[in-house]
Amino acid sequence: MKRFISALLASLCIGSPALAVDPEIKEWKTPHAMGCMLLRECRDGVQEIYSSSDIDEFFQSASAKEIQAEFDELTLLLSMAGVGVFVGDAKYFPHGQRGVYHVTSNNFYLNREHMGRPGTLITLVRHEGWHAVQDCMGGTISNSILAIVHNEEDVPGLWQTIGVSTYEKGPLPWEKEAIWAGHTKGKTIKGLEACLRGNMWEAYPPTPLTRKYLVENGYIKD
Repeated sequence: MKRFISALLASLCIGSPALAVDPEIKEWKTPHAMGCMLLRECRDGVQEIYSSSDIDEFFQSASAKEIQAEFDELTLLLSMAGVGVFVGDAKYFPHGQRGVYHVTSNNFYLNREHMGRPGTLITLVRHEGWHAVQDCMGGTISNSILAIVHNEEDVPGLWQTIGVSTYEKGPLPWEKEAIWAGHTKGKTIKGLEACLRGNMWEAYPPTPLTRKYLVENGYIKD
C-alpha cells in the first residue's frame, strides 16, 4: 500500500501543469514577450475565453451590458470557426499594442490593459475577428494566408486616414479593413458567418490579386 501511494504521488507530480514554468523573459512589452505568448510557451496571465461570463469583471456597467450580446455572438462564431480568443496581461504586448491575431495558430489575443472601456473592448474583438475573416478569404482559415476582402479604395476615407497614421505601409491594406470592421457593428459577424457557411467568395467577390491566388492554388475555378 505504501508503495502504491508513493507511485501515485509521483505520477501526479510528473508532468503536472502546476509545475510548468514559463520561459524567462528578459524584457517585457517587447516582440519577444509577445512571441512567447503567441507560441503558447508563456501562459502566466493568459486566459482563454469563450464568452463574456469568462471575464465578467468587464461587464458590470450599463454601457458594457449594451455590447454583451454582440461580444458573445462574436466569441461563439470565432470558436465555431476554430479561432481561439485569449486575454493576456499587458506585459506581453509592445507599448501601445491592444491586440494581435496569430495567423499560424488561428488564435488572437486581447491586451487586458485596454479592455476596461466597453467601446474599446468590442472594437478590439471586431478588429481581430476581421483578421480571421481575412484568413478565411485566403483559401481556408487553416492556412497562414491573410487576404484583403475589399478593394482598397472601397475602405471609407476616415478609416483610410486612421490606418495611414497608425500602421506602416506593409500591413496597411489589411489593417485599414480591420479598422473599418472594428468600428462597424455587425461587419465582422457577417464575415464570420460567410466563412462558416462556406460561401466566402460568393458573399465577398475576391479582389483581382486574391482571385489570382485562389485560382492558382485550386480554391476556385477561373
